[in-house]
Amino acid sequence: MRRYGPAVLLALVGAAILRVSLFSELYLRYVRAGLRPYLVVSGATLVLLAVAVAVVARGAAGHEAEGYVGGHGDGAGGADGHEGEEDHAGHSHNHGPAGPRVAWILTLPALALLLFPPPALGSYSAEREAAQRAARGVGTFPALPSGNPVDLALGEFGSRAVYDSGRSLKGRTVRLTGFVTHDDDGVWYVTRLLLSCCAADATTAKAEVRGVEAPPVDTWVTVTGTWHPEGELGSTEAWPPVVDATSLRRVRPPDNPYEKR
Repeated sequence: MRRYGPAVLLALVGAAILRVSLFSELYLRYVRAGLRPYLVVSGATLVLLAVAVAVVARGAAGHEAEGYVGGHGDGAGGADGHEGEEDHAGHSHNHGPAGPRVAWILTLPALALLLFPPPALGSYSAEREAAQRAARGVGTFPALPSGNPVDLALGEFGSRAVYDSGRSLKGRTVRLTGFVTHDDDGVWYVTRLLLSCCAADATTAKAEVRGVEAPPVDTWVTVTGTWHPEGELGSTEAWPPVVDATSLRRVRPPDNPYEKR
């Protein structure tokens, strides 16, 4: 069975990739939607490679078995039988374990990936990023759509609040969706992680929420309210932006928990 270990590992990893990318939307926890085709191709390739490795291993096992039978027969024809015993002993020595048994422990992370896909990044990842941000340049932003409330991504809300010299958020009611994070001093935020490519390059967009009680950490909510200006445009005092909430509603986590950066 040990000779099929590489094939088993390849099959498990390939099946795990296909599970999260082809048969579900779980891949959105880790990468952007546009990378789905590459994940599907990668998973299928690993599964096919596992089949090829298993076929080669089976063929090698058959050839070795034939060589064993032939060698044993020739040895048995010796004058006193000792030659056959020596050949048999040598043959047995060459057919020890194909690799250390501890290598099978590698199947555990593969099985974990297949059976228990890791969750999306949450409050822990968001809090690891430093709050200090360099000013990206103050300027005028395009006008917001008409009507109130206006649905905004947290990344866009933060950019307009910190850098928009036209103050396009002033007097507008906004609706922001994200998960809850807390500070040690009791301040809480509606937060979202922004991706350029995959979870490894995630950055944080968040807005401080005032006027309503904080839900538990990592709860997904939709906050409706108005922008509360703080500090000078482009300054560290302006970040994170503040929203005076008029209502809060708990919502289900979206299939794609990230925003595009």
